[in-house]
Amino acid sequence: MKRNWKKWLLLSAVFLLVFPYQALAMKVVIDPGHGGRDSGAVGVSGLKEKDVTLDIGLKVRQALRAKGIEVAMTRETDTYVSLQDRVSFTNRQLADLFVSIHANSTVGGANGNAKGTEVLYYDAAFPQPDYPASPEMEALTEYSKQLAQSLQSTFVTEIGTKDRKIKPDAAYVIRKGTIPSALVETAFIDNVDDAKLLASPTGRTQMANAIADGIAKLAPVTFPDTLGHWSRDAVLRMYKKGWISGYNNMFRPDDSITRAEFVALMNKVFDFSKLSPLPGKNNPSPDSFTDLSRNHWAYNQLAQAIRLNILSGYGNGKIEPDKPISRAEVATVFQLLREASGKSGPATPGTSQPFTDVSSGYWAEKYINTLKKTGIINGVTSTTFAPEKDMLRGESAALLDNYSN
Repeated sequence: MKRNWKKWLLLSAVFLLVFPYQALAMKVVIDPGHGGRDSGAVGVSGLKEKDVTLDIGLKVRQALRAKGIEVAMTRETDTYVSLQDRVSFTNRQLADLFVSIHANSTVGGANGNAKGTEVLYYDAAFPQPDYPASPEMEALTEYSKQLAQSLQSTFVTEIGTKDRKIKPDAAYVIRKGTIPSALVETAFIDNVDDAKLLASPTGRTQMANAIADGIAKLAPVTFPDTLGHWSRDAVLRMYKKGWISGYNNMFRPDDSITRAEFVALMNKVFDFSKLSPLPGKNNPSPDSFTDLSRNHWAYNQLAQAIRLNILSGYGNGKIEPDKPISRAEVATVFQLLREASGKSGPATPGTSQPFTDVSSGYWAEKYINTLKKTGIINGVTSTTFAPEKDMLRGESAALLDNYSN
């Protein structure tokens, strides 16, 4: 590939926090460079980069599948795919890693003296104003660097090519994506010795196996969409605890959580089957709510919460299970569960108000104040709680993290 440039997808999130994330095999996008009308570099004896990269890419797919790794290809035939389309395709795959395969060349064509292997990655420490990266790739620098190093060291060890090291770069496909990404410059297509390796079916197979081995050594990043997010540490701790989970290895920390999702999450934490109903309230039968179908995915958990007097409707005959739950409602449900589980006495109004937007007499004031005093819940600022604001998934993780400490 000639070097002539200058140097957050909407997911179905119903099960995001509620059901255990089933660990899938790692998924990798393999991107054979160039293709179709774009031949890439042309080297010794007319060897075309697009043909070399496709053959190696298909062999990488075969080697990765043999290791139990799922693979998606940006192209499988000699077709042209734009750089933008390669990135868009990759983003749709919900994959863990992206690896682009190329053959290097020196400006000036065949018979170059340069030889060897190098792997490129985007490094936020070396920004290029004319070639801005996506926010995700800036946050993923360390992981892309780890991927690049794993590919580089494995490749030169197994193939014996000259080690040209890993290099920060602003190639489009490694700076515009959303997952750890690297671009492998396998060897120089215009160098006589390197070209022999690139032209050899055996050499290409060995290169493909080396790339696959370098990929397999690297574990995927857990919840890459939380990198740089304030809630990441809490999310990871609660994930390890088994209380929260992701969907296709994404967590979506800034998405709202619905009433049904939060109740189902609370069932994982408190185990409703072990609790007795709170006294003093007589909620109607779950089936009396006109919008709560027995076919609803969280019907059993919602019905249990209603019978425990933990969850109430809105006075209009509806429970609104799929409505985002507010921060005030979260505080109420969580404190009532602490009481039902014997971990807390009844909530009491505070003698002073820690939040300027939660006044004395506000319907959830005592629940908010009780959780604030115990350090379980925090405001959106040091003086405001935003009680009517939707509870976010990252905030839910922080709540559980505070509770578990």
